[in-house]
Order: sequence, then structure tokens, then C-alpha cells
Amino acid sequence: MSESLFTQLLDLACGAFLLAAVVVLWRRELAAIVRLFALQGLALAAIALLLGLHEDRWDLIVVAAGIGALRAGLLPYLIRRALATLVTDRAQGQDQAAYTHSEEVRETQPLVNVAASLLTAAALTLLAYAVARPLVELDPTPATRALPVGLAVVLIGFFVLVTRRRALAQVVGFLLLDNGITATAFLAASGVPLIVELGVSFDVLLAVLVLQLLTVRVREAFGTTDIDDLRELHD
Repeated sequence: MSESLFTQLLDLACGAFLLAAVVVLWRRELAAIVRLFALQGLALAAIALLLGLHEDRWDLIVVAAGIGALRAGLLPYLIRRALATLVTDRAQGQDQAAYTHSEEVRETQPLVNVAASLLTAAALTLLAYAVARPLVELDPTPATRALPVGLAVVLIGFFVLVTRRRALAQVVGFLLLDNGITATAFLAASGVPLIVELGVSFDVLLAVLVLQLLTVRVREAFGTTDIDDLRELHD
């Protein structure tokens, strides 16, 4: 693979990776948010695959395949399954339209509205580029020049985590944060050892399984997964 082609494909994958995180702030339907997370998982797998092909590293290619299977396949499936479980009782006796517009499948009232969220995402992206600039100047390779994208997704994922009120939306925010950390590691160090990535992936999978179980149990016990409603119950 030529250097110019590698740079173009890497920039395209990084652009899709960042765009998916930004569009998550725009969409309110949880099903659409999960689909965007799956697309971001594909973009992250593409980043690892391009680095592996460019450097002739089979371990990165294996990691890319694992990332694609886990973060674009298994994790979105688990979240969709939890989402379907949350609204099953509300869907009984209703048509599909009523099921689709149920309050449990939409982020109806995020703490920050869509316009402000998009402006914040732009500000966080600029902050990531400013923070990463000294690192890029030290080693201006194509991978290092894309490093601010990983940092921006870390910040955006944390922003989603603290501003969304639905538990499943917060789970997606946590996973966006993890994707950003993974992308930063790939771009800064041209990948991580296979055993390290496998360990991290299993930890993330375990965390999602636990969060899925807790979300379903909270919904069964209190009838909602809205964080503000649960806080009122505590008060």
C-alpha cells in the first residue's frame, strides 16, 4: 500500500469515526444511536486494519477483526436486546408505531439540547486538536496527525455519558469513550499488543453485560430508566 493511499484511507476512516460520535449527539432514538455506535466500531476496525496492512503486522489485522466482531457486532446486539426487553411490556397491545415512539426508546429530554450539544462537540474537537498539537509536531506521521480524532471522541463520549438521562444512552457514551481511548492508543503507538487488546475487549464486554442486567432490573423494579426519575425516588 502506497503512502498516499494509506493516508487517504486513514483520514477517511478517522473522519467516519469522529462523525459517528458527533451524530450520536444529534439523534435521540436509542436504536439509531446503537446503529451509529456499530458504524463507529467498523471505522475503528478499519483504522486498526489500515495500520496493520501498512506496517505488515498480522497481530493488528487480527485485532482489527476482533474489534469489528465485538464493537460492530456483539456489543450493539446486546444493547439492542436490552432495549427490546425494556419496552416489551409497553409494546403489548400496541401497534409498531406506538412501540417505536415509546419514551423508553427515545432520549426525550437530555440535559443539554441538540444545538448546544453539537456546538460543544465542535469545541471539544478544537480542544483535542490544540492539546494534541505538540505530540503531532514531535512525529508528524499520518497516524500521529490523526491522533486528535481519538482524543475528540474520548471527550465527546464523556460528554454523552454525563448529559444523557437514559441508562442505555449512558452505556453508549461509555462505549464511545472506550472507542476513543482505543483509537488514541492505535494512532499514538501504531497499535497495542494483541493480548492487551483482548484483555480490554473482554473487560468491556463484561461491563456491558453487567450494565445490561442492571438496566433491565432497574426497569422492572421502578418502571423507568430515566436517571432524574430514579433520583427523585431516592429523595
